[in-house]
This record gives sequence, structure tokens and C-alpha cells, in this order.
Amino acid sequence: MKKIINKPEEVVPEMLEGFERSHSGLVRLLPEQRVVLRRTPKPPEKVALISGGGSGHEPSHAGYVGPGMLDAAVAGNVFASPNPEQLLAGLIALKNKAGVLMIIKNYSGDSMNFGLAADMAAEEGVTTDSVVVNDDVALAGRDKPDWRRGIAGTVLVHKIAGAAAEKGLPLAEVKRVAEKTIAGLGSMGVALTPCIVPEAGKPGFTLGDGEMEMGLGIHGEAGARKTPILPADAVAEELVKKIRDDVGLKSGERVAALVNGLGGTPPMELYIMARALHRLAGDAGLTIAWSLVGNYMTSLEMAGLSLTLLRLDPELEEFLAAPARTPALIQ
Repeated sequence: MKKIINKPEEVVPEMLEGFERSHSGLVRLLPEQRVVLRRTPKPPEKVALISGGGSGHEPSHAGYVGPGMLDAAVAGNVFASPNPEQLLAGLIALKNKAGVLMIIKNYSGDSMNFGLAADMAAEEGVTTDSVVVNDDVALAGRDKPDWRRGIAGTVLVHKIAGAAAEKGLPLAEVKRVAEKTIAGLGSMGVALTPCIVPEAGKPGFTLGDGEMEMGLGIHGEAGARKTPILPADAVAEELVKKIRDDVGLKSGERVAALVNGLGGTPPMELYIMARALHRLAGDAGLTIAWSLVGNYMTSLEMAGLSLTLLRLDPELEEFLAAPARTPALIQ
């Protein structure tokens, strides 16, 4: 294992310390609980947003803490959900008049621990509600929402819900906007290599020299199938077709697009995929009204990427275009 670290067991706290020191104008850290908070809190009359999950997906989720997006992010161990006590500390730190929306990726550990934390927070007078992001189209359709994983499309939920909360919408309305976003969201990934969790010291799965994995999860979970390495255009065609079919996108619609690197893919390759995505969208009569290309939800050093498409309407488009100032996204 070759990694620029000190001790594997110190990776997360040392990373968070470096993150806070590097972005001290935007965030502050509760180090014992591994909670990253906005340096300047929202007024208590505005809904607060909290998210989180296992570390190793940087810049998710702490990179989206700041005006226009999240108010708190909680970091678990690498690829492991934060525990209820950590999440409770984040919820108590956000206690306000308007309530707190929890944005949860659809993994059993995250769902269970956020739920337990919400129950404990209620005893402390914290009002919460939640949405679950399940944008991964690789393994199950809309008729089996519990089988769908939460992946890079979560970043767009953070952006849109964050703008709705910043505007001053009440908790029920912020949740409505987030759920509308999730309903029109689809993502799918592909990997060329596995990644190595520092404490494990070995790859989480194997791929042959000439193989790629279609539809894998962000922790290296198995995808839909292994296939010989395909040209970028062919990969894009398969991913875009799967997403379009899942979301039900039709000619004439406006969409947001995200080309997300998994940590080990150079920008050159991401932009080649972006080229293919824009061409395929145009061929299908879709207008890409907003787009991002880069590393937004990674899987350590995994070589690969994911594509995300989101159906837009005037409300969602307004929120996507709203200002945000976070360590990983400024507009």
C-alpha cells in the first residue's frame, strides 16, 4: 500500500484538522465528534441542513458546508457511517427555530444511525425531518427504491436544498424541494481500478488488466457487470441510456449534468466524457442548462467516474443557479 499518510487509524482526524485549518474562514470543527460546521451560522429562523457519511469521498461531505449549501457534515471512518453520537452532536449544534433537514444517502448504516440520532435529538428539543437520496440507477428501478444506492447526485440535492433553505422556505417546503430533486435524479458509475482503504491495506475488489466494472458503488460494491474496457463514447452511451430510461427524460426537457471523478481519473478523461455526454444529450433533444465536471464525490484513489442527470424545472433551475460559497463549490 502506497499512501501519503502517517498512521492508518489517524487518517480521518488528521484530514479533518487539515481541512479546518485550510478553510477556517468558512468552517469550524468539533474534533471529538468529527463534525464540520459553518463558521457563521444561519439565522435561527432558517432551516439548517446536515449530511454526512463515511470518509474517503472527499470533498463530500464537508466540502459542501457553507453559505448556500450545508450547515453541518459529519465524518465517519473511511467508508463507514458516523455513529449516532456524532450525528447527535451535529444536530444539537444546529438546534434552531426552523428545524433541521437531514440529507441521507441510501445505505443501511447511514439510515439507521441518522434515525437513532434524530430520536435522541428530539429529546433535546431539536426538530428534524429527512430525505433519502437513492440516485444510483445501476441495480434497481424506481419500483425498488430501497435497493438503490445514494451516490454523486447527492451533491445536487445539497445544492438545491441549501438554496431553498437560504431563501427562507420552511422545513416542509425545503423537504419538498429536496424530494422533487431526488425524484428527477439519476446517476451511474464505472470503475477501472479498485481502491485501498488505509486500515485494510489491500484492494477491496479486483479487476483484470483489461476489465472495467459498470455500475459499481462508491465504496467499491459490485456493479451490474464486468466488461472489457470500452472507449469513452461507448461508456457514455451505456450510462446515459440507463439514466435517461430510469428518470424518463424526454426530448425538449432541460437537465443538469454532473461528470464526477472517483479520485484517480485525470481531468482530461472527465472532459472527454463530458464531450460525449453533451453530444448524447443533444441527440436526445435534451438541453444541459447547468453542469459540473470534476471530483465531487470520490472513492479514495479509484480510477473511474460517474455521470448524473437531473430533470429541471424553473424552481430547481433557480436554486441551482443561486450563490454558494463552500470549500468545494463556489458560484
